[in-house]
Amino acid sequence: MGRAEERRARQRGGHRAAPQRRRSEPAAAGRPAKGLIRRMFTWKKILGTVFTVCLLGILGFVGLYLYVDIPEGNAAAQRQSNIYKFSDGTILARDGEVNREIVDLSKVPRKVQLTFVAAENKSFYHDAGVDFRGTARALLNTVSGKGKQGGSTITQQYVKNFYLNQDQTVTRKLKELVIALKVDRETSKDDILAGYINTSYYGRNAYGIQAAAQAYFRVDAQDLTVEQGAYLAALLQAPSQYDWAVATPTGKRLVTERWNYVLDNMVEEGWLPKAQRAGLHFPEIKEPKGAPGLEGQKGYLVELANRQLEQHLMAQQGLTQSQAESAVIENGWTITLNIDRKKQAALEKAVKTELTGRLDEKRRKVDADVQAGAVSVDPATGRIVALYGGEDYYKHYYSNATRTDYQPASTFKPVILAAALERNATTQDGKPITADTVYDGTSRRQVLDHGSRVGFAPPNEDDRDYGKITVQNAMNASVNSVFAQMGVDVGMREVMGTAGRLGMDTKGMQAVPAQTLGSMGASPLEMAGIYATFDNHGYKVTPTILKSAENKGRSVDVPKAVGGSVISRTAADTVTSVLTGVVDDGTAQESVAGNPLRDGQQVAGKTGTSDCNRSAWFTGYTPDLVTSVGLFGEADKAGGTGCEGEPIKKGAHVSLKGAMGGGRVNGGGPPAKIWAAYTFGVTDKAAFDLNTTQGAAVEPTETPTWTPTETETPSQTPTSAPPTSETPSRTPSRTPSQTPPSQTPSETPSQTPSSEPPTTPATEGPLDPESGLGEPGQR
Repeated sequence: MGRAEERRARQRGGHRAAPQRRRSEPAAAGRPAKGLIRRMFTWKKILGTVFTVCLLGILGFVGLYLYVDIPEGNAAAQRQSNIYKFSDGTILARDGEVNREIVDLSKVPRKVQLTFVAAENKSFYHDAGVDFRGTARALLNTVSGKGKQGGSTITQQYVKNFYLNQDQTVTRKLKELVIALKVDRETSKDDILAGYINTSYYGRNAYGIQAAAQAYFRVDAQDLTVEQGAYLAALLQAPSQYDWAVATPTGKRLVTERWNYVLDNMVEEGWLPKAQRAGLHFPEIKEPKGAPGLEGQKGYLVELANRQLEQHLMAQQGLTQSQAESAVIENGWTITLNIDRKKQAALEKAVKTELTGRLDEKRRKVDADVQAGAVSVDPATGRIVALYGGEDYYKHYYSNATRTDYQPASTFKPVILAAALERNATTQDGKPITADTVYDGTSRRQVLDHGSRVGFAPPNEDDRDYGKITVQNAMNASVNSVFAQMGVDVGMREVMGTAGRLGMDTKGMQAVPAQTLGSMGASPLEMAGIYATFDNHGYKVTPTILKSAENKGRSVDVPKAVGGSVISRTAADTVTSVLTGVVDDGTAQESVAGNPLRDGQQVAGKTGTSDCNRSAWFTGYTPDLVTSVGLFGEADKAGGTGCEGEPIKKGAHVSLKGAMGGGRVNGGGPPAKIWAAYTFGVTDKAAFDLNTTQGAAVEPTETPTWTPTETETPSQTPTSAPPTSETPSRTPSRTPSQTPPSQTPSETPSQTPSSEPPTTPATEGPLDPESGLGEPGQR
């Protein structure tokens, strides 16, 4: 025995072996018997269970395959009219003509055919008609309620369009799977592709490739180019969102990416030469045309009702946008709107009386560029009771009531004040921001962030200096320099956060001082919702046009339009109180306060006029009705140059100046007049129930809320100082909430750099001087 072996032997001998447990000794208390578990879960039993489950699944699928036959398909015949009703049940419109013309596949250029294959199903020509992995994923998501499904082949989508429906159920998906397998065996790939492109919905009320080619390019399907085909193929993923004429910047980006994806796939598959692909450009999309039977305002009302119903189906049933649109359009729905017939007629009459009836395109070219949009909401329920989308759905396809491409301008200022009040914000020297807080209203005053310039110095209307001015009077006169500084005092992130909670779509918006001028895009629908939330004491109002929607005996659950509190009642009521001053003593005084139909009705509201006078707004409310009216300059024809010297294209944003034979078109002009003519004819006299001690609707205090000192910064100056040049155009109808004292302070605070105007104008963002500089006019 070697030394190593001797050492190991000694080591073994130096330790006592653990005693072995007797067979009859029980296991330790609380510890499971391993033998029992091993006996229950043997490899044989596990494999047997898996095999049994698989065998049962296969037998079940075979049985389903034998049981389910290919049904008779006639998608066009199955289409039914949608019926749309006013809130009282009377018929508004029927939308029932299926815009489809079947074309033979031989009439569609080969490369255009391949764009659809490249977009949806690259393996189409050599698969069995089914994507088993995608279908399994869709089934699991449906069972677990995870929402939007995908992964279908062209064959499956054709089966769904032609033989089945858009329901997201396990039964429908299993039928789709079986029928797709049978169709793929019994039908040629060309026939399947032809059926797919002829039954799909492309938006603009167009079913099938022929109708789509006419709707988007004014050509027949046989004349489509590969660029145009790639657009139509990309469009199928989300027809309304990707329609270039009405798409948001996000929608345009997504459809462009999808268009590139289609063409790149064609190159990858060898269907398109790389050199040809490099020379292709995104096609020009033609303007849409209205569908028959939807003349006047009907089309705008139906369009919004369809859109909101689609959104509910997407949220509740997990449909994709394309599926939701196909499920709604001409599919036998009975849809009742919240639109009040009398209020709708009154709004249309007010627009005609105060605007369209005064336009004369032959005498004034600019009159052809004027577009109007309006939305009227009941703040207690969130119901849209009236809507104006444009002169005629046939003449102007997309709705001015819902478009978000124009600046809301100074109608955004109340949101800044709301953010300040909600957060109990202070000026940069720690003083509370209230309706009585005094700011420096010098035009082009540099905005400061704790002594540092932020590179923004907006002008006031007509470059007017107001000097020391209260927040109340600054709102009345719409003083840009005050609210630009207030936005920085509060914090622009907080301001934009408040805007989002109130109902503005702030995705992608930068939280920069220029936004204090309302330089983002917004619609009358959005602004009506924001002001309705103020009117409803801070409880979120999401305006809805849908009252009910029924289809084949089933009703869609329409969510409540009024939600929880998004800002405090005190903050909301204070904003309302302040906005009564805009009507009685400010920029809406002449058109609203002085209207003979007012009869003492309390009104709150705000005017707005964007840079270059491209848009003009008045959003106002009484205790029981909120209405936002917007006028938009949209070029009727190409030609000429814009405000910045750019060539004008058809549809471009242009100035409203000179419309109806006047000068600048301000929010206090036609928009406020339309608002007053409509509102005072349909509302009952009522008073605001306000929980606040601030603003023009509240009796003024006799003494200042605080005493100034000589060390105050420019964003907080003495409350006892009156505005230096704020003179109402007429005597106020009641005592203003902030009565200026007879004397100004004898000494200007030592730290007031804002009193020295900058030598250069602001460089950040578009300006909203309640319109252009150096010109008189209403605001």
